[in-house]
Amino acid sequence: MLEHNHHPPNFEQTVLPHLDAAYNLARWLTRNDQDAQDMVQEAYLRAFRFFPDFRGGDAKAWIMQIVRNACYTSLRESRPLQHALEFDENLFFPDSRGPNPEEVVLQNDTGTLVRKALEKLPSSFREVIVLRELDGMSYKEIAEITGLATGTVMSRLSRARGYFRQALGDLLNTGRVRGSPPVLDLGA
Repeated sequence: MLEHNHHPPNFEQTVLPHLDAAYNLARWLTRNDQDAQDMVQEAYLRAFRFFPDFRGGDAKAWIMQIVRNACYTSLRESRPLQHALEFDENLFFPDSRGPNPEEVVLQNDTGTLVRKALEKLPSSFREVIVLRELDGMSYKEIAEITGLATGTVMSRLSRARGYFRQALGDLLNTGRVRGSPPVLDLGA
């Protein structure tokens, strides 16, 4: 069905399907909806311009790398990370190994705790967790996107998860999030 001529793959089919993942990463890095949209738009324009140089391979990792660079450049130029605004989306932190104590709590909360815990992490840890857990990318893809060695990605991910659990534990121990219901209701 495919002709064996030398037409490069087309931009729409190759890069556009990864728009959601790109936006997800940008939103976690900038922590601001509007900034994330701007970054993704800028990254996609850049990707479109450089697409003729794209030699095939992993298009998702390629576009995510461009998005990541756009976000970091913008964050360096504009404002320190900690002043970035929170976004309102509630995201859950998927865990394939069945619910752990933190998760049981999270299922009774709308992801606010997860977001707060993730936002406490330095961006270098936040991005590997987001790429791995929320975008489901492989170690190899994350290595490609971040420019790290695969081993470094694995050790950073492991440290990031540790920090995440710690941040989550701190948030859980500082009392309930304002207005959230008790986690267990044993009364009847």
